[in-house]
Amino acid sequence: MQNVTLTREQAAVFQAIEGTREHVFVTGRAGTGKSTLLNHLNWHTQKQIVICAPTGVAALNVGGQTIHSLFRLPIGVIADHDIDQNDTVRKILNAMDTLVIDEVSMVNADLMDAMDRSLRQARQRPHEPFGGAQVVLFGDPYQLAPVPGSGDERRYFTDTYTSMWFFDANVWREADLRIYELGEVHRQHDDEFKLMLNAVRHGAVTAEIAGVLNDVGARRPLPEQGAITLATTNETVNRINRTQLHRLPGQSIANEAEVNGDFGGRAFPADERLELKMGAQVMFLRNDNALRGDGPRWVNGTIGTVTSLQREVRVEIDGEEHEVEPVTWEKFRYTWDPAAKKLHREIVAEFTQFPLRLAWAVTIHKSQGASYETAIVDLGPRAFSPGQTYVALSRLTALDGLYLSRPLRPSDIIVDRDVERFMAGALREIGLDAAAPGAAG
Repeated sequence: MQNVTLTREQAAVFQAIEGTREHVFVTGRAGTGKSTLLNHLNWHTQKQIVICAPTGVAALNVGGQTIHSLFRLPIGVIADHDIDQNDTVRKILNAMDTLVIDEVSMVNADLMDAMDRSLRQARQRPHEPFGGAQVVLFGDPYQLAPVPGSGDERRYFTDTYTSMWFFDANVWREADLRIYELGEVHRQHDDEFKLMLNAVRHGAVTAEIAGVLNDVGARRPLPEQGAITLATTNETVNRINRTQLHRLPGQSIANEAEVNGDFGGRAFPADERLELKMGAQVMFLRNDNALRGDGPRWVNGTIGTVTSLQREVRVEIDGEEHEVEPVTWEKFRYTWDPAAKKLHREIVAEFTQFPLRLAWAVTIHKSQGASYETAIVDLGPRAFSPGQTYVALSRLTALDGLYLSRPLRPSDIIVDRDVERFMAGALREIGLDAAAPGAAG
């Protein structure tokens, strides 16, 4: 873990989590450092914390467990069904001071209520929200939404909840959620571009903003090299990557990942079989672990070109060649140590592979968290989910790196009405908190 210095804003939110028992939701635009703050919390908290996330890859990225595996919950709607808990689960849920949930925007209201019931049951405090544990949420509902299930599940949500979103769970009628919105954007430095992205985020794009984005993005030829295409579907991405790899001369070389332990399904953080050729355009999937005086050689999202596959893998980034070695992703599980009276994270599985994926194209969904200097945004016939266009555009570090496969249309800017309703209330709360000690807004 590399030490990072928190901004004043991030430090204030860390203090609010560390110094109180309040339930906290940390949100903010793309690139405001939510992941940085969560990492800092993981390494520097004095509390017994447990970190979880809704998907396997999200859990791997934050060194936590999936919600379903931590709580031993069944997949699908849980509703008012009995929650079975063995002794191990009860001990872990009793030992924690704070439950941290990353990518909470993908957690539906039913799952949030199931976690609440599980904690009340395990901690034998049936009348206290979350059984008296502190809950800290990280995420941006303007970027990722919960995934609807079958028709029956959708009908259940329609009948039971105001919406599927985590913020409409019943537990919040009994529990207060303190909301901190990080405002300082670190990914982009141009104020005009930041304003445009904010307008896309809130569905407030004027004809003038759309005109600027289209003038820059759609009125010049698409670059043939050095840019990644962000597309809406896996089908488009796989087609682009296969075609481009096939066009390169020479034989491709495949590297099989080494998988030890139980990954539970196939939620791998990188390709199990990584096929590369000389000249292949690749994207790094992890920040560089090597500490050097002038900073990391690459970060998650850095684009490069494979220059050697003889004996070692070498990748050129901005004219400089680097040797790339395989890295290991660790899957954790929380356990209770009765002798030390402490929670421990133990490694239950390891996945070792080069931290690379073919990167002529990637889905907008998988580009989450990455930053690109140059990218082609391909929304296909139309953007089809709320936040999709915002996520794609906000990956760019600067406006002049944006290319559009077709001009943006008003129908591409979709904002979920339930998110607007919740965040309008949230922003008022932030406004009230702004004068309070330790608040960040």
